[in-house]
Parts: sequence; C-alpha cells; structure tokens
Amino acid sequence: MVLQIIHTCLPDKKILALLRCSMKIAETVKDLSEKLSRAREGGCSIGFVPTMGALHSGHISLVERAKRENTLVLCSIFVNPAQFNDPADLEKYPRTPAADIEMLERAECDILFMPPVSEIYPQGEVQGEYDFGYLENIMEGRFRKGHFKGVGRVVARLFRICGPVTAYFGEKDFQQLAVIRMLVEKYHLPARIVGCPVIRENDGLAMSSRNVLLSAAERKDAVLVSRALFAAQEKAAGLTISEVKKLVHGILKSSPLIRPEYFEIVDGDTLLPLAQWEDAAFIRACIAVKIGHVRLIDNVPLNVPPA
Repeated sequence: MVLQIIHTCLPDKKILALLRCSMKIAETVKDLSEKLSRAREGGCSIGFVPTMGALHSGHISLVERAKRENTLVLCSIFVNPAQFNDPADLEKYPRTPAADIEMLERAECDILFMPPVSEIYPQGEVQGEYDFGYLENIMEGRFRKGHFKGVGRVVARLFRICGPVTAYFGEKDFQQLAVIRMLVEKYHLPARIVGCPVIRENDGLAMSSRNVLLSAAERKDAVLVSRALFAAQEKAAGLTISEVKKLVHGILKSSPLIRPEYFEIVDGDTLLPLAQWEDAAFIRACIAVKIGHVRLIDNVPLNVPPA
C-alpha cells in the first residue's frame, strides 16, 4: 500500500531511490514486531517518534534527538481517526507520504511504521477506554470533546505494539504531552516520555502540519499568535495575570481573521488555571485560535520572579 501511494506522488527515478534507502518500512504489526525483536536481541535501545505525517522540521528535530540518545530510531505515521471530532477535519488533514519518507531517510531514521487503520484498530478487537480526569475538560478538552480519549487509544496501542521505548513528543501540544504522561503512569505502559521544545518558523509561528492549510492572508496574520505569546513573556513580570490576558487579546484583535478560543495562564505541572503568579513555580501560557477553517495552538513558558 505504501509503495502504491508513493507511485502517485513521485517519478520513477525517485521511487527507485527510495527503494534503495537504508530505512526499513513496516506496514503490519507482525513485521514491525519482528524488526524490533531483532534490534533488541542486538542490544539496541529504541527511540520512538509517533506522528500523523505531513512532517516538518519540528518532527525532524524529534527524530534527531532520538538519534542522539538511542541506538535505533523508530518513527510512525498514522492519521488517527479516533482523535478527530469532525470527519471533515480528518478528511482534509494533510497527507504527504512520499515527502515524509524522503525527510526521514535524510534524518537517518532506522524504521518507519506506516500501518493502515485495520492494523491499529483490528476489526472485532476491543479497544481500551482511558480516563484523564479534569485534563479532558479544560482548554483542548473543552473545545475538542473526546479528543484525548482518541489520543489515549492510539498511543497506548502503539506503545504496546512497540514494547519498551523512549518516546519523543513536541511541547507545542503541551496538554497532549501531559495526557500522555498520565497515560503511561496510570496504565503502566512500557515507555519513557521526553518532551522537546517548540520549533518555530523564522517569523515565530509554531511549526504545525496544519500551517500548509492557511491561505496567504491567513498565514500573514497567523504570526500574531506567537507575537502575542512573546509579548506575554516579555511583560508578565510587570503585570497581573488579568492584565496579561488583556494584552494578548488586544494583539489578537488587530486581525479580523483570528477567532480566539482560549488563552489561559496555567500551572505548568497540573495545567490548572492560575489566579495569581504566586500559585505556581512553573507557569505556562497556552492559546488556541481559529484562522479561517484552520485551528492553531501554541504555548510559551512564563518566567515570573517571586514577589
């Protein structure tokens, strides 16, 4: 199936180059399990980077860190239908398998797992239900009902397929990272979780697979999201939390294309909203907006010295 997709995207010369690449591609759980078993028999530690494809430099930074810290790097590409609330959003999610394979080969990824839906969710197999408590009802959970249950299903399935791994996730999806850490701890999954810094475009916009869906005008205004967060970083020490929120919303209002969903200042460990700076030692500012039909999220740490 993977090669059929590639054939529609690349000329014959590039197909031949990909077939000669050193990266191994597995499409089935059985094939992947055999490859990983052989690696472990050889004493390899495995760094795992789960993705939904449409890769960019942010994803590759995770692969590169996994490469530095492990003897073998596994990446997965699977657009998980269980975490999409809107079927139309699933349908339009960008898919670039040929370009993804080229990027991973250049990054020296060792194994790529590209399963069909039937491999992750076999027909008739009962999938687990996962409870993340209040994390399912704040920020992303409030606006994407059921989203984190879908994330939990696919991540738990991948971890059980792969066995013991060190898994790398970007901090752009800061709440998702908290959910995955809870998932591993609460359900005793065989993974160690590493969070990695947000990677940004030259103008500051957080890298996201969804950025390619923005029109030229939307992309121009999208940078206001990161500018608002950077302003919050710069000014927070001299303002109250309420004043920082007014500052951020004022910047976003300068574009009629941006529709804010939330801007929250939270305890970076619990993700619960803060009323005053003294309530937490580790503080994060988190934001979600819609620009046209595209939804973007971002976050930054706020370093506010004790009063």
